[in-house]
Amino acid sequence: MFNEIKTFYALIRPYQGKIWLSAVFGSVGGVLTGAGLTNGVERLFSNVFSDDRSLSLNEIMLVAAIFPLLFLIIGVSNFLGAYLLQSAGLAAIRDLRIRVFDRLQMLSFAYFQNKASGDLIARITGDTQMLQITLNYVARKFITQPATIIGALYFLGLKAVQNDGVLEIYLCLAALPIVVFPIRHFSRKLSRKAIKQQEEFGGLTQNIAQNLSAAREVRAFNLEERESTRFRDRAAHLYRSQMKVVKYGFSLPPVIETISSIGLSIAFVIGYFQGVAGGVFTGVFLALYFLYTAVKSLGMFAAELSKGAAALKRVEEILNQPIEVVEGPDAKPFGPANGDIQFDQVDFAYDSSPAVLQNVSTRIPSGSTCALVGPSGSGKSTFVNLVPRFFDVAKGSISVDGRDLRSMPLKDLRQQIAIVSQDPVLFDDTVMENIRLGRQDATDEEVKTAAKDAFADDFIQSLDHGYDEIVGERGARLSGGQRQRLAIARAFLRTAPILILDEATSALDSESEEKIQQALNKLMIGKTVLIIAHRFSTIVSAQKILVFENGQIIDSGSHQELLKRCQLYKRLYQRQS
Repeated sequence: MFNEIKTFYALIRPYQGKIWLSAVFGSVGGVLTGAGLTNGVERLFSNVFSDDRSLSLNEIMLVAAIFPLLFLIIGVSNFLGAYLLQSAGLAAIRDLRIRVFDRLQMLSFAYFQNKASGDLIARITGDTQMLQITLNYVARKFITQPATIIGALYFLGLKAVQNDGVLEIYLCLAALPIVVFPIRHFSRKLSRKAIKQQEEFGGLTQNIAQNLSAAREVRAFNLEERESTRFRDRAAHLYRSQMKVVKYGFSLPPVIETISSIGLSIAFVIGYFQGVAGGVFTGVFLALYFLYTAVKSLGMFAAELSKGAAALKRVEEILNQPIEVVEGPDAKPFGPANGDIQFDQVDFAYDSSPAVLQNVSTRIPSGSTCALVGPSGSGKSTFVNLVPRFFDVAKGSISVDGRDLRSMPLKDLRQQIAIVSQDPVLFDDTVMENIRLGRQDATDEEVKTAAKDAFADDFIQSLDHGYDEIVGERGARLSGGQRQRLAIARAFLRTAPILILDEATSALDSESEEKIQQALNKLMIGKTVLIIAHRFSTIVSAQKILVFENGQIIDSGSHQELLKRCQLYKRLYQRQS
């Protein structure tokens, strides 16, 4: 448990000023509860409610006022202690979420290929929420309860010195060490069950994310019932995991309470036979009650800490994930580029998978158009993804204008590249802002000029709000051709010397493709262009065509040259003829 406390303290250490101040207020409240209330109750029963009842009205009113004042001080102290610690905790959770999100921005594509998006969302939201709950419990219990124990022990020690027979009562404290065993047992169980619960929550989140992203397909293939069944199964799994956490979490208090009640019963019996005075015994009994209650709260704290630690472990897996694509220590500013691209004996594989590219060497001169063809899975997409350093090569090197990509700042490199993909991603924002992603400092006029170059201005002007139209999540309110033209406008705005076209027209109808191709032809002028396309009509005019098979370039040349000598290229071409 102490290691977990240290871990949580490291989380909120930036706000240690608030934490220490919280500790001061919380300690005041706890000590006054453990020592002040018990002492007040003892004096009340010993003096006020004595047989002679000799106190004056003023004395009675003074005694009556002490308890509200004492509870006010305790309440204010506990409030300030909890408020300050909660403030530090919430700020720490905010910082943690930001750190995790920032870390995700720096991780390579390979990481996201191996991780479900729903699980990652669950870690940023659900797991951090669990941490927040843990810190909330800490705010309420961790500081005040130890102080309460100290105050109660002080009072009990004082009474043992002042009164005969009291010391024997403390035989009941032998029950306290016994409490440690169920706390340790249940905490270990809870930690494992909590991890399982958060994993199930991640699975449920992933199920929701997949369903929402595939809303069209679900309805097209009548998958509504299937999806509902899958969700019910996921929800049932999560419910069972949650109930296991509930079982172990709520089993601990009754166990501790039972052991504590046995201790209090022992105190009652011993106190009776020792003949301890009623007022003294009442104060001692109350102190013992506070002591056992505080121990129970700390036991629950251990349980909550186990759940929080399980959540933190999942979050830290992201924070501890190594960043694979990093800038070299000697990276120097780069740009503007001419766009001469050189692959030199490049090998690449995803993690421990077989090599996707093997000994790939080729040069793409600046200002030329290079097309990539080959069967699915032959390495074409990987080839173009290596140019903006979405991944790093395992062997060999890639250079632009004679400079190794690894010697360039990532921002400078990617500034030289524009990408238009098969399914361009649009954000739930205006048309204007989605185009401006190409160059974020562009003026409104520059954005509109780029839209005109992409033959997008006409349809944008026909929208209800023109350039201020919200496109919806992933551009759902626009057609495929409209989304594609916005992506091309984005590329025009970027004015990058290297252009990557990844199946840019494959999902369009013939009419849309014709318009898009006109825009692309205009965009390609003067640029080094890499084209992945299944439709040969878009690549036959390329100066250079690379033929991929099993991760290797088996041939390269013009369309006519490859038709004559490359059997694979000829077969691929004839399938569309």
